[in-house]
Amino acid sequence: MRTLTTTTWLNDDLDWPHVGQVFRLERERRTGGQKTIEVVYGITSLSRDEADAGRLLDFNRAHWGIENGLHYTRDETLREDRCQVRKGNAQRVLASLRNVAVYLLRGMGGSSAAAVTRELSAHPRKALDLLHAPSSTSE
Repeated sequence: MRTLTTTTWLNDDLDWPHVGQVFRLERERRTGGQKTIEVVYGITSLSRDEADAGRLLDFNRAHWGIENGLHYTRDETLREDRCQVRKGNAQRVLASLRNVAVYLLRGMGGSSAAAVTRELSAHPRKALDLLHAPSSTSE
């Protein structure tokens, strides 16, 4: 269950440019018979006319759809959040390489990127073949 409440009462008190409204999102989950409640707060530049509570909830769900797609794969399968590289543009370069890796993994089929990663780990030659485009020969 999710409940999202919005208010504009705080807009004048916040030192935040372009505040349209603030919101409180309460999520209830049941995992293994245990009930947990998570409360998160957010700020948006969208006014109530542009996005009521229902629309903000839709945006939140869409955010998690994206997160559960590419970002989830990059984090869980490729362990992006555990990377300790912090110098220069290295993080951006590695993120780009991970995006290429996800593209290649998804292109191989399989039930998931994790399953394909396990397959490639067991057969490293297949991983190398992904990086080598066959050259065209004409006679």
